[in-house]
Amino acid sequence: MAENETLECITEHERILQEIESTDTACVGPTLRSIYDDQPNAHKRFMEKLDARIRNHDREIEKMCNFHHQGFVDAITELLKVRADAEKLMGQVTDTNRRLQEAGREVTAQTEEVIRCRIQQRNMATTVEKLQLCIPVLEMYSKLKEQLESKRYYAALKTMEQLEKVFIPRVSQYRFCQIMAENLPRLREEIKEISMSDLKDFLESIRKHSDKVGETAMRQAQQHRTFNSAVAKQASIGHYTKPVYFLNGQTHAQNGLMIDDDTGDDEEADEEILTAQDLVDFSPVYRCLHIYTVLGDRETFENYYRKQRKKQARLVLQPQANMHETVEGYRRYFNQIVGFFVVEDHILHATRGLVTRAFTDELWNMALSKIIAVLRTHSSYCDDPDLVLELKNLIVIFADTLQGYGFLVNRLFDLLFEVRDQYNETLLKKWALVFREIFELDNYSPIPVETEEEYKMVVSRFPFHDAEIEKQDFPKKLPMSQSVPQIYTQVKELIYASLKFSESLHRSSTEIDDMLRKSTNLLLTRTLSSCLQNLIKKPHIGLTELVQIIINTTHLEQACKYLEEFITNITNVSPETVHTTRLYGLATFKDARHAAEGEIYTKLNQKIDEFIQLADYEWGMAESDGRASGYLMDLINFLRSTFQVFTHLPNNNNDHASMSGKVAQTACMSACKHLSTSLMQMLLDTELKQISMGAIQQFNLDVIQCELFASSEPVPGFQGDTLQLAFIDLRQLLDLFMVWDWSTYLADYGQPTSKYLRVNPATALALLEKMKDTSKKNNIFSQFRKNDRDKQKLIETVVKQLRSLVNGMSS
Repeated sequence: MAENETLECITEHERILQEIESTDTACVGPTLRSIYDDQPNAHKRFMEKLDARIRNHDREIEKMCNFHHQGFVDAITELLKVRADAEKLMGQVTDTNRRLQEAGREVTAQTEEVIRCRIQQRNMATTVEKLQLCIPVLEMYSKLKEQLESKRYYAALKTMEQLEKVFIPRVSQYRFCQIMAENLPRLREEIKEISMSDLKDFLESIRKHSDKVGETAMRQAQQHRTFNSAVAKQASIGHYTKPVYFLNGQTHAQNGLMIDDDTGDDEEADEEILTAQDLVDFSPVYRCLHIYTVLGDRETFENYYRKQRKKQARLVLQPQANMHETVEGYRRYFNQIVGFFVVEDHILHATRGLVTRAFTDELWNMALSKIIAVLRTHSSYCDDPDLVLELKNLIVIFADTLQGYGFLVNRLFDLLFEVRDQYNETLLKKWALVFREIFELDNYSPIPVETEEEYKMVVSRFPFHDAEIEKQDFPKKLPMSQSVPQIYTQVKELIYASLKFSESLHRSSTEIDDMLRKSTNLLLTRTLSSCLQNLIKKPHIGLTELVQIIINTTHLEQACKYLEEFITNITNVSPETVHTTRLYGLATFKDARHAAEGEIYTKLNQKIDEFIQLADYEWGMAESDGRASGYLMDLINFLRSTFQVFTHLPNNNNDHASMSGKVAQTACMSACKHLSTSLMQMLLDTELKQISMGAIQQFNLDVIQCELFASSEPVPGFQGDTLQLAFIDLRQLLDLFMVWDWSTYLADYGQPTSKYLRVNPATALALLEKMKDTSKKNNIFSQFRKNDRDKQKLIETVVKQLRSLVNGMSS
């Protein structure tokens, strides 16, 4: 068995060795692992077997090396011999190449020289031949250059024609001829540009002098307007022609026809007038137009001229940034525009087709849109009405001037309506400052009049008529304050200022009347109304001043009819006309009066609140002091003195008396109601937790003083106990607690005849709970006294019943 196992082991080792020799080294791991997995000490036998195999391979390798060693040695020896021969051969080849290069260098140089000489000979012969053809072309081209330098443009054009048709075709294959042929169109353009230099000088000249040309034309138009106005006043003078403006020794009537200046009646006056021809030389444009016509490119010239004039028009129409600051800025702007179109009108009539009426109309429409946009923008910056008025006059002269040259200016007169609105706005801003100053300087007291002269002076400034005051002896007082005649005068001044703008607008009397009335309405409804509202809201304006403001607004309201008569006398438009605008001053002054009355009520209530804040009740007092609180007596004295202001107002006029009486009654009723509400709120203040019966008694004394004040008729005119009803809620509530008449209150609750009809259950419950808490705190030993226990039970019972009433009301 041992032998068999040994044979098997040897056989297995042989297999493993073969597998190792034939397998990749990366996969030898599993094979080697199988050696250790076999019988014990098997690896030792495997190592012995492996060593035997290695020794066999070594013997085989040694045999193979011994067999091939001699052949390897022989090959190395032969290779060493060949290297020496190769180095010798390399040296011989290098030497041979050097000697060959030195021998052929001279031959190569001579050969190249011969070739170069033959090429030069051939080129020279060809050049001479071709130059004979090219010299005439060059001579003609040189002649062309000389003609261009000497500005003989017509001869230059003829030379260019000969070059193109005769000379250049003979040598067209050469590049310089092609360059010449390509340069000829450029030279023609150069001739055009050179000939147009005069035109550019002309354009620059008219750009510089357009301001002066426009100034001259506008001055003539203004003189014509002045003369026309003078002629219109003389009905005996014969027919007067349309405006005529002088230009280039000729005159242009409004229909645009040319009129010879010899027909004028005053040749000396004509000679003194500077014309566009005196300021600008028009001959360059005529020459340039002739050259382009000869070139057959008149259309290009026309297009160029028109394009340049459009560019100049845009530059002229571009205003300066500070143009709106002075009238001179507007005048320069208008002068440049007028000068531009005066020149265009001259070119239109002096040339044939360079510009057309359609082109000038297109330019004018473009300019008109830009002018209107510029004037809208810059006029909006103006806050000086005088500057806006001067701008309006400039626009009128500007429009009349261009209208004389046949341009449509209707849109400019439409623009004047927008400028008028801007003018009105600046007037309103200016008059707002005037009104504020008047109100600040006013003493808000009736105007004292010592003598009849003073009375007449006031009446001349303001339409005041009162028969009773006129019967009084001097000195006497007028009911309004000094601001009333001043405001009336300023309103008339604004009407005059608005009338200035309406002049020269070619509008009917009805339209002017409408403008004046609308301006006056804006002043009354916006500016004066705003100033009055701001005045009324100022903190330093007291009750006396507010009453005087009410009287003042009444007189101003009555004076509105006299303002309408004033406008009618200016425009001669009957107020019965259908489209006549009425003045809205009535509503303005009524609103101001209502605002003043409301401010009176507000200030009174604020003063009452200030006194109420001084109240310092001791809510836990056992008994009252027996007299009213000091703060309340001071408040009542203040109210008495305040309402005496109304009785001291001048009431000679029944309207004044009625007005002051109504204001006083409303103010008095408002004050009493506010006082009653404030006292009620004091009782029901949530921060007040406890109230004693003594505090209720003290509070009752204060309310009694309020009722005495109401019954004393501080302001006449109340019927019965109307004023006392303001304290009825407080009176019934205090009576309920003072009498402790809860059975009656609960039994009669909800009936119209109830004694405590004005007492709300929620109010009574809130006050009773404050007294309930006081009873619990102060009467610690009340539970040992039967009367106190009964009273506490009664309070608890009443509280429950009141809560049920409150819950029933809420459900």
